[in-house]
Amino acid sequence: MIYLEQKPLPDTKLIVHKGDILQFYLVLSEPAKGTGWLRTNLGNGVRTREEIIAHVEQNRPIFGSDWHDIPMQRTDERTFAISLPMIETGRYEAKAFFWPDGQSDPVWPAGGNVVIKVEPADYVCSNTIYSAFVRQFGPNKQKIHIAPEMVSTIAQLEKEGYTVIPRSGTFRDLIRELDFIMGKMRFRIIQLLPIFPVPTTFARMGRFGSPFAALDFKEIEPSLAEFDRRATPLDQFCELVDAIHARNGKILLDIPVNHTGWASRFQLEHPEWFVRDNEGKFLSPGAWGVTWEDLSKLDYSKKELWTYMADVFIYWCAHGVDGFRCDAGYMIPVEAWKYIVAKVRASYPDTIFFLEGLGGKIETVRACLSDANLDWAYSELFQNYDRGQIEWYMPGAMEISRSDGLLIHFAETHDNNRLASRSERYAQMRVALCAMFSENGGFGITNGVEWFAREKIDVHEATSLNWGNTSNQIEHIKRHNAIMETHPAFHADATIRMIQYGEGNFLVLLREPHSSQNKKILVLVNLDDVHECIARWKTSDFHFKGEYLYEAITGRKIKLHTRADGIMECPLCPGEVLCLTEDANLLSDIITAESKVCLEPSRVIQQRLRAKVLEVLVASRGYYNVSGINMEKGISRLIQDPVNFCGWIGKKQKAPVVTWQWDRDIHRMVMVPPEHFLCVICPVSFRAEI
Repeated sequence: MIYLEQKPLPDTKLIVHKGDILQFYLVLSEPAKGTGWLRTNLGNGVRTREEIIAHVEQNRPIFGSDWHDIPMQRTDERTFAISLPMIETGRYEAKAFFWPDGQSDPVWPAGGNVVIKVEPADYVCSNTIYSAFVRQFGPNKQKIHIAPEMVSTIAQLEKEGYTVIPRSGTFRDLIRELDFIMGKMRFRIIQLLPIFPVPTTFARMGRFGSPFAALDFKEIEPSLAEFDRRATPLDQFCELVDAIHARNGKILLDIPVNHTGWASRFQLEHPEWFVRDNEGKFLSPGAWGVTWEDLSKLDYSKKELWTYMADVFIYWCAHGVDGFRCDAGYMIPVEAWKYIVAKVRASYPDTIFFLEGLGGKIETVRACLSDANLDWAYSELFQNYDRGQIEWYMPGAMEISRSDGLLIHFAETHDNNRLASRSERYAQMRVALCAMFSENGGFGITNGVEWFAREKIDVHEATSLNWGNTSNQIEHIKRHNAIMETHPAFHADATIRMIQYGEGNFLVLLREPHSSQNKKILVLVNLDDVHECIARWKTSDFHFKGEYLYEAITGRKIKLHTRADGIMECPLCPGEVLCLTEDANLLSDIITAESKVCLEPSRVIQQRLRAKVLEVLVASRGYYNVSGINMEKGISRLIQDPVNFCGWIGKKQKAPVVTWQWDRDIHRMVMVPPEHFLCVICPVSFRAEI
């Protein structure tokens, strides 16, 4: 009886990125004649999505026609191997098997399928998010004192039934700050709170109304735009999208998919799409024991709602949005998400879905990430405060980030009290903690954190951001983001583990790059913002040669103490966070990176080039074992001459490529024959659709 061992192990869940090459091995317990195969739906992402869509829209069963068998290569008398290119985003499965010569049935290794989740190449590192509430970028961005007589006048007007709504911040106000947010502080992703029309005179709560009480998912709240006869509110939103993309950034749009505001377009045109009680009243959703009275809950048992919401996402993708924060997304059925994600990615395959699962069960969050194929979710590190809580929370969070979907460590969200309301030192420590403990650079802040804003964000109002405060943490945030861009220990495939030892309210995190073992990072955190402490760890977990380590945040040299019992120690000031390395050149690398404003991280560029090489390879030769490909040579040829590269990789004397060049061809109809590549050439960054 032959027994089989598979690597990766059966039932493993993996997260990879476009441009990666995934290797499978099948090892026999004894030499035997036969063939090795991998059964998978990798390489058939289009068909996978088509089946999911047809199942909902046409009630067709899912046949699994995306599955196929790919031959593995025998490497010795007991081992088979295969290397597969990751070229399509999505969720896939695979399992190897052995077919003995002369036998009618294959032999399978024990266990289930390997689950492979393929993410876009652009998000392989430095997934740093700045959450912007556009309304707050208006007159009250800096604290403005309202005269008592004005307060009295407003109160009198409201008493007499008038609606008083102050001027809001606008998209153009936010555009004016992008060089600071993306250039100075180095955030790559701008996440907007909802931008849809909100109630004004009917069922409005608070001074402005909540952006989560959307009235129409395909319209813009007019107060977020300046009155301009040349540009509609939608035009001005697109100005913001273009401004973010011009700085090599991404934009995420918050869509409250679970509910609408009162008198929304849905309530007027599709009242059957809402949940009602036994008396026919619209129900309001809620969480944490609070009912959101200004909202009406949508009923996702209606599949017509699924198709409409998928079209909403596609509509905003067509206007340049790169991804979405899915507010209260854990309240949406997994099957609905499967369809929505498949429908959107059929047209925009690199779209990011960022789940807001706070308040939901962890198994629901994992199902949304793993089964429904949403990409990211909120980490709850910001809700764990002392060492015991973090030691309990982080192992599970790290496991989810590596198997189901990346958890983003937000230091503070719009739902929480401001960190600086406790102390500036505490706020700075928590921001550094979330950044230095992130995976793939999955780290975020809410506007105002950089200025030590103390007023809690109220989504019904426009509280101050404390903008321009002379006491701030701008330089520290810039340094955190530069470290995460630059150092491979903060990129995909790096491993992290906590190694603190002994008593005390401190943490020690060891970060190890996948391929650069001499570039380890040691992060020390004093979680107490009042008292000093001594951080400790075993030399068996981390030791170094030499007398000093180099601190990447401040540039200091740090001398550590090693006890006779093999324990290393480092004193920490209250709330202090250190990022230590043996690499004396790291600081100069970081400073060099900081001098380059709004440029994409080199790791992202490299990953995108890898993905393009593999995409062209598969388009030319089909989906097969790519174990023999010289990736570095392919990338070099692609950079030097994309047209000739297509011929070289397809092993053809003449490259099957049609070229369209700006601005030579803007008035010319360019024909693209079957099985030809289209090469679009433009001197600046661009977006093209076919």
